[in-house]
Parts: sequence; structure tokens; C-alpha cells
Amino acid sequence: MLTLTDDLGHLSYVVSGDGPPVVLVHAGVADHRMWDAIVSGLAERHTVIRYDLRGFGQSAPPSGPFSETDDLRRLLDHLGHDRVRLVGASWGGRVAVAFTLAHPDRVRSLALLAPPWPGYPWSADMVAYDEAETEALASGDLDAAVRINLDMWLRGPARGWEDVPARLAGQLRDPMRTSLANQDIVAEHSQGAAEGDVSAVPVPTLVGIGKLDVADFQDIARRYASGIPGATLAEFDTAAHFIALDAPTELLAVLRPFLAR
Repeated sequence: MLTLTDDLGHLSYVVSGDGPPVVLVHAGVADHRMWDAIVSGLAERHTVIRYDLRGFGQSAPPSGPFSETDDLRRLLDHLGHDRVRLVGASWGGRVAVAFTLAHPDRVRSLALLAPPWPGYPWSADMVAYDEAETEALASGDLDAAVRINLDMWLRGPARGWEDVPARLAGQLRDPMRTSLANQDIVAEHSQGAAEGDVSAVPVPTLVGIGKLDVADFQDIARRYASGIPGATLAEFDTAAHFIALDAPTELLAVLRPFLAR
């Protein structure tokens, strides 16, 4: 990976392919590798930029206050890209929305895959998940916290582990462990993604949701699709929260024509 160093640490990133630039922003319990299965399909037509958010993957934990939006702007400036297509998964979707609202002149299109909604009234199942993760981390049991997150986000509420390829859990386990280990320091220094009004998003937008995902996120996806002018909703029958892992072929079939617009 390549490195962009600054006074807070460094961001690690990788660039593939050639053509109009597309930036992939990973989920909050993953890193840039969550996109591995779709990169080659996108790189046939695009310059594909993947990076690890601060405290994730190979990017250093922050040493002081930072903004995910500023980090993305700094990376694009470093790479010399004035305007890009953004694809964000889960928390990466919130980063992509915030960047679009802050810098609309730098975004050509926006694709959001199961993004959260600020202030959403979470269901009892989501509250129970959060409490279980918090308890595991407070007791220093990082392995248990990883298992809790794999169960919630990879398996999801609608299928058994026998229905999930074992390699996917193996692919997520280390990135998830890193994200959880750095969770406190990231939360301490992150200024968060600005909320803003999604009705002000001025670019073509695609919202994707896995039909095996948590019910909260299915509802949230519809909020984004109805709230962003002209947005399109795409549902993926075989995917839970990580669409790029569960349904890469189906995701490419939707993303490629959308990004080509």
C-alpha cells in the first residue's frame, strides 16, 4: 500500500486501474480489503481508489482531533483528483454523504450501501448488540467482540452460519479486530461525519441494501432513497450488511452502469 503522512499519523491507500476515478470507503468494522471482490471489475473502466480510515487496516490511529471528511479531501488533493465517484459502505456511506454535502463540486455520483442514519431510533436487537459489544470490550475480551460483530454484520439476523462461506469470516476477522482495538482512540479524536440534510445531495445517488440485513438498516436505506432527490434503491436478495462480500457479482451488475452515467 501507499502512504499519505500528515501531522496526525498517516493514511494508507491503494490505487488500481485507469479511467474516471472511483473512491471506495469501507465499513466501520472492516478496511479496504472488504472491496477485494469487486475491484477488478471496476478497474476495467475506472481508477479505483481504496483507503483505510484512521485507526483501520494499515492507517495509523489518530494522534489528535481529525475529520473523516477532511481526510478524504486531503487524499483526493494528494492524488490530484478534482471530482470523483464515491461508493461508501455502512459508516463509509456516512463519510461519503458528509463529503458530498461539504464538497458537492468534487463529487460526480454517490453510491451508499447500508449506511447508518444519524439519531436513528435503534431497535431492541440493535441495542442488545451494542450492549454485548460494549461489555466484551470493557472486559478486554477482543475475541468475543469480534464474534459478536461477525454474527451481527456478516451472518445477519436471517440466516445461519452454514449459509455463509467460511472464507468471508476469515477475510473480516483481522480487519474487524483492528477496528475494535482502536475504537476508543478513534472515537475520542473523530469529529464525526457532519449530519446535514440529505435532500441537499445534488448528485445522482444509488442506495443499496441487503434483504438479509438488520431490519433497521433496511428501513434506513429507504429513508435515504426517498430523501435524496432522484435516488435509486437497489435491493440484493442474497446479501446481509456487507453487500460487497455477499453479492459481488450482483453489486457489480448494478454499480458499473450507474458509475458509467
